[in-house]
Amino acid sequence: MVKIVPLPPVLAHTDGAAALQAQFAHPLKAVDALIAQRLASPVATIPEIGAHVIRAGGKRLRPLLTLASAALCRPEAEPPIKLAAAVELLHTATLLHDDVVDGSEKRRGLPSARARWGNAASVLVGDFLLGQAFKLMVESASPEALPVLANAAAVIAEGEVMQLLTAGKVDVNEDAYLRVINAKTAELFAAAARVGSLSAGAAPNAQEALAAYGRNLGIAFQLSDDALDYDRHARLGKNWGDDFREGKMTLPLILAYHRGDTKERRFWQAAVARPRKSKASLNQAESLVLRHRALADTLARAAHYAAIAQDALRLFPPSPGRTGLMRLAGFSAARRH
Repeated sequence: MVKIVPLPPVLAHTDGAAALQAQFAHPLKAVDALIAQRLASPVATIPEIGAHVIRAGGKRLRPLLTLASAALCRPEAEPPIKLAAAVELLHTATLLHDDVVDGSEKRRGLPSARARWGNAASVLVGDFLLGQAFKLMVESASPEALPVLANAAAVIAEGEVMQLLTAGKVDVNEDAYLRVINAKTAELFAAAARVGSLSAGAAPNAQEALAAYGRNLGIAFQLSDDALDYDRHARLGKNWGDDFREGKMTLPLILAYHRGDTKERRFWQAAVARPRKSKASLNQAESLVLRHRALADTLARAAHYAAIAQDALRLFPPSPGRTGLMRLAGFSAARRH
């Protein structure tokens, strides 16, 4: 059994995302400006959808990870703006495709692109963004980053297919769930950190350490996100219970199902099979998740992976950049938004 390691309180409760965003405010603005340029198209729907989904994209954690990893390895180097923008465009493309596959109506509190423009337009604009991402990779000063991000794109697609194959199957186990989020979420976090270190000419051991940091950060982030979907007091920019309404097999549901009695398992089986559940069923789901400590244990696992991410950074000497990344890992497990 995996031992759950609690995070140091100062790291667990500091919004490391905000601190890093402030530290890298100028290069992040340059990333956003470059993305805006690459969204330009005479086909008006492309920049409309692209701008819409990027506005709803949240904290820019993945390009931030690329910038921060590069600076950690070589603070005096020019920020890898093109690579960071490529990472964000790749991520945005997967959001467009995800929402089509999941039938999502909302993305961080806003109507999803598929809800406003339809499935076909969302898929095609996602493909356009993928093309722009790969153009930026080729144009960057770090051609060795291309196979890293290309591999990430393939692994993310594999994760989507794995998730599709488990849809509606309540007997999914925790290992299968972790394989899905490792592919769907953590792979791009790992790649974002690795290409940042590559752009800085880091030694192989530093590249591996930052990739390990990114991977475990991504797992912690996704676990936290999945847990807080069942927490009505969280401020995640999405509707409480979205994952449950869509029948997603996330860890809180998996744990509650396996820990429940026969009657409770029948409830979960019926709920997963029937999309767009009622508020009463959502209330019951929340009650069962809390009764069986599925929410608390999911967050404990998030803290465990965040601690592993922090340990990966100990290869590097203390610095403000390392502290910022440490706090980002803590934030990923303890966030409320």
